[in-house]
Order: sequence, then structure tokens, then C-alpha cells
Amino acid sequence: MLKAIMITGGAGFIGSNFVPYFCAKYPEYQIINVDKLTYAGNLDNLRECENMPNYIFVEADICNAEKMDELFAKHDIRGVIHFAAESHVDNSIKGPRAFINTNIIGTFNLLEAARKHWMEAPNKFKSGYENCRFHHISTDEVYGALGAEGFFRETTPYAPNSPYSASKASSDFLVRAYHHTFGMNVTTSNCSNNYGPKQHHEKLIPHIIANALAEEPLPIYGKGENVRDWLYVLDHCKAIDLIFHTGKAGETYNVGGNNERSNIVIVKKICALLDERRPRAGGKKYAELITFVADRAGHDFRYAIDASKLINELGWHPDENFETGIIKTVDWYLQHK
Repeated sequence: MLKAIMITGGAGFIGSNFVPYFCAKYPEYQIINVDKLTYAGNLDNLRECENMPNYIFVEADICNAEKMDELFAKHDIRGVIHFAAESHVDNSIKGPRAFINTNIIGTFNLLEAARKHWMEAPNKFKSGYENCRFHHISTDEVYGALGAEGFFRETTPYAPNSPYSASKASSDFLVRAYHHTFGMNVTTSNCSNNYGPKQHHEKLIPHIIANALAEEPLPIYGKGENVRDWLYVLDHCKAIDLIFHTGKAGETYNVGGNNERSNIVIVKKICALLDERRPRAGGKKYAELITFVADRAGHDFRYAIDASKLINELGWHPDENFETGIIKTVDWYLQHK
């Protein structure tokens, strides 16, 4: 009998990269992909899984506690990898309630379903469930903002500055509490900005690519000086796999690409690649479409991750740097536009 692993949010950007990788690597696992299929979920991104014998898709909302309990019982879930979340900062400014419901209440429902299915009492697992693990995917945004120097470490105090990051911080603390109160086997990872294939067009890189190809303005907040550490999505997937299988219970691991770039540098790089691959008519350059717009409310200046704990303790290393990863990303969108 295959070991059932529930993956939440597997039709989203990171999840839809992780699920095919995980299904192919672990044929001994029965992968139960649970996704609500909001605007950010896309089953077209999971076509390579449709004929895999160890893959099941379930359309369900993690905010439905009864449904989560039902799925744990029906499939005898022995592990959870929890991606499902509202994740776009701009949307959290316009409508924060969905972020509170999904990111906090949804995470709570999953933790409760796991606790009831795996454990008899605090610090006492049911027989045969001793190795069940709950892995929670979070963000570096829970740490707030950095100045021109320094890095986020696992010991950095939380200081979330948006409804999105505050809701993720809350979910992180719930996962921590279930370890310290109930003895649940949990791990958490906080990642930097992901990029790569299958990302929703609301995010910076696919948005810039789409607008450029349509020869529409390329909007950049402020002066484009905000800095992020960019992590290629498949490198993140491999880190999650490693943490889920070999991470220490109760521990948090930061995952970063060590690829700091300002937004304006990112956009100009994309424009240069498109100039080579899909030149505009009349010799015009895509960078001519760049337009600066009013800055986002509460826009954190800089994020940067110190991933040395993950590297030194678990042996993780990213396979891509930004120069290789952005080429793969742009080429994917050119093939799938």
C-alpha cells in the first residue's frame, strides 16, 4: 500500500512545479493534491501528472474543516506538505480577509486534522504514525524589511508589514505551537522570492514578460530600487523535498537563492533577453516601455536570505543562479504564451 502524502495548493505556482517532481521521484507515495482552484490555481500546469498512477487531485478548500478531516480519514494521510495560501501582497492590501481565512484558519484546520488523525494525546502518536510529518511553506516576508546590508536568519525576529506577511507569520506560529504543545512532527521553511515556469501573471516577472510581448507599459513601483533575493522554483522544490525527509522536527529552514537583484535590474534583464529572442518591429527596445508608478503601500525595501543552515545541516545547494534561471523562465513563457 502506498504511503499517502497530502499536498495542499498543488495547482498554484510552486505547488504545480513541486507535484510533478515529487510524484516522479517517489512512486511509493500516493500524492493527494488538494486545491481550491482559485484564480491562482491552474490544472493545465499539472497535465504531466494526469496519467501517473500515484496521483490524485481533489478540489477542496482547506477552510472547510470537515472536508479536511474526511480526506485524512479516507486516504489515511501520513504526511502533509502545505503550500496552499493567498500570496499576493497587492491583493492583501485590497482585500485582506481572504488572507486571514486561508492562511490562518486553513492552516489551523490542517493542523487539527493531522493532530486528530496521527496522535492519541499530546506527545503521544498513534501506533504506526510516529513518522508522520507536517511541512509548512512560508515566506521571508514575515521578517519585515532589511536595510542595505544584512540577511534574514532563522533567528531573525518576526516583523511583518503587510496583511499577507502578518497572516503567514500567524500560520508559522500555529505550526510552531502544535510542535511545542502537542509534540507534532513539524518543519517550516521560509523562502525568498520564487520565479520560474507556471507563475501567475500577477507576479513581477511573468507580468513584465506578458506586457512586453503585448507592447504595453512595463510598470515598476517607485524607482525600481526595491531588492529581492530570487530563488528558482525547482531549487525551492528540491529544498522542500530535503527538509520534509531529513529536516529536524520543530526546526525552521530559510531557503534563498543568494541572487539579490533590484526590480529595475530584473526588468531590464528581461527586456534584453526579449530583444534577443523576440525583437520588436522597427528596432525598438523593450526597455522603452518601462514606466514608473506610485509605490506600493508599506513596500519593504529589501529582503535577503541566509540559507547557511539548510546548506550546512542538510546539504542543499541551488542548481541555478539568476543568470541561468531567468533564461529558462523567459524561454518557458515564450513557448507557453
